[in-house]
Amino acid sequence: MYRLIGGFVGRLGVEGVDPGGAGGNSQRGRGLCGRRAERSALDSLLAEVRAGQSRVLLLRGEAGAGKTALLNYLQCQASGCRVARAVGVESEMEVAFAGLHQLCTPMLDRLGALPGPQRDALKTVFGLSAGKPPDRLLVGLAVLGLLSEVAGRRPLVCLVDDAQWLDRASAQALGFVARRLLAEPVALVFAVREACEEQPWASLPVLTVAGLSDSEACGLLDSVTPGGLDERVRDRIVAEARGNPLALLELPRGMSAAELAGGFALPDVPSLASRIERSFLQRLGSLPVQTQRLLLAAAAEPTGDVALLWRAAERLGVGPDAAAPAEAAGLLELSARVRFRHPLLRATVYRAASLPARREVHRALAEVTDPGADPDRRAWHRACAATSVDDAVATELERSAARAQGRGGIAAAAALLQRSAELTADPARRTERALVAARVKFAAASLDAAYELLAMAELGRLDERQRAEMARLRAQMASAERRVSDAPRLLLDAARNLAAFDSPLARETYLEALGATIFAGRLGRGSEAREVAEAARATAPRAPQPPRPLDLLLDAVATRLTEGYV
Repeated sequence: MYRLIGGFVGRLGVEGVDPGGAGGNSQRGRGLCGRRAERSALDSLLAEVRAGQSRVLLLRGEAGAGKTALLNYLQCQASGCRVARAVGVESEMEVAFAGLHQLCTPMLDRLGALPGPQRDALKTVFGLSAGKPPDRLLVGLAVLGLLSEVAGRRPLVCLVDDAQWLDRASAQALGFVARRLLAEPVALVFAVREACEEQPWASLPVLTVAGLSDSEACGLLDSVTPGGLDERVRDRIVAEARGNPLALLELPRGMSAAELAGGFALPDVPSLASRIERSFLQRLGSLPVQTQRLLLAAAAEPTGDVALLWRAAERLGVGPDAAAPAEAAGLLELSARVRFRHPLLRATVYRAASLPARREVHRALAEVTDPGADPDRRAWHRACAATSVDDAVATELERSAARAQGRGGIAAAAALLQRSAELTADPARRTERALVAARVKFAAASLDAAYELLAMAELGRLDERQRAEMARLRAQMASAERRVSDAPRLLLDAARNLAAFDSPLARETYLEALGATIFAGRLGRGSEAREVAEAARATAPRAPQPPRPLDLLLDAVATRLTEGYV
């Protein structure tokens, strides 16, 4: 990719774009167009890291603003430092620790230097060994220790592009590390979209990547537009692009030479992203059919494994010559990894394809993915290729979900379980899996998906225990949504129903009901607290022997609310 697009990235400050196709200067990051303040900030960051200080920076800007180009500039300037890179991929957001694995894999030779619990935690989340899901704090400490250990030899610069598409577990771990770096010579630099959620990146130093000035934008546009450019057309493009370098390059591509030279108005479209996507679509449509199929396979395979892509291409009947038109157009580069020109292009390729075409590609990818080395991704490809219910695939997904939970990836497990339920043919098994998936979705804070799965479960035949479990989950969701008037009563009813089937779970639910009433009381609605406490003392099953801590807490709180402190 860098052979094809590096010179363009360096000159223009655009996220991975080459206006001339296969040509270009191979020195990335040289002579960015404008960006004086950004370059100065990155140069200062490198200087401080070389001096033994840790630094963290969040590059924030809209798609195409030049964040990737600035990361490339930083890598180019980081002589004497070890550089590690990772990129968030939208289709891998449900794969637990995928982003962290991508960043840390080259460093795993230093795992042996970590304390035993930290070493075991990383081995578990990366699937290198079996074990109980490690505590998230331990995972964060392990990553912090690993980066510090690697930086002990020479300064370490970690670059994470498209961080808004990292899986939640990786984002949390890296955010934890970023807030705890002290005197280690480590730099962590993230690039995120302007509108991404704030939670993992809260309190990190931010460098906003704004658009180019009008004069810089005009210069860029003139430099990449062949032939004459009408002044009015140029002004219109510059105004619509709002200084976004990628937009400055893509918007004129949808215009004929006559339009560029004659001053005809550009058609209005809803948003900048849609204009860029429309330009990509026009260019994709001009490519040979075999090249389009290869691009679709690359878009559906998020790991960037070139060998795997070519094995899938062979299954699809796509020959090696299919890559040349895409590479010549600067859309794709196949070297050590598969790289798209821009994340929007990957998304556009996939969304523009028909459903049968997507299924065919996923089927080929599943067939060439090693079930021993990567069973979870193989199962996901099989699920995406399914045209109807498929119990074998559903069972594979269920196993993958269990492995994801074993690594602490609750969001990944929830996505896998949801798809498993959707593909299950047997009504009873489908109901059971939908309930399990709803519980895990709720644990992953995906309330809308949890409600959808509960609706799916209700379409089947529920036994009394399942109805009680569903009632408890609905009550917990009401509590999570701060529906203070509903939650205590719903939880109390669920606890009573569960008592006949699962005494320990019933006691947990009584305690949840008490917690909900106490919360309601703080909001001025505490009249039910004593009633719930009396019900817990009168109808809750007896505590197991020896009692668990929550059993002691339930008895203590119920007694305190009914009989008083003394």
